[in-house]
Amino acid sequence: MPSSRHTIAEHFRGRTPEVRAIYDRILTEARALGGVTEEPKKTSIHLVRRSAFAGVATRKDALILTLKSTTDVRSRRIQKKEQASARRWYFYIRLERPSQVDAELKDWLRKSIEIAS
Repeated sequence: MPSSRHTIAEHFRGRTPEVRAIYDRILTEARALGGVTEEPKKTSIHLVRRSAFAGVATRKDALILTLKSTTDVRSRRIQKKEQASARRWYFYIRLERPSQVDAELKDWLRKSIEIAS
């Protein structure tokens, strides 16, 4: 069965320039913490260290970032949460501006990378 290859670029077609700028800022911050591999999938882009630490789903004018946590995280910024196990949470953040990749988000990103390392 042939496998279809997805690209990073296809996730940004028809999106505002801010969506790409948000993604680039997340990627820059993640890479500052060590090696990161981008794995484009059909509906999202996975950012990977040893395992995936972030999922990025693009929308027309926003980006939905999924991160891992070992604890519940309480913040108005979190749109949705899922408890996958006693020590694993996934939370979803809608980002509409690059400036939203701030100190709080960078801390969540760092912790998610640690889980995947």
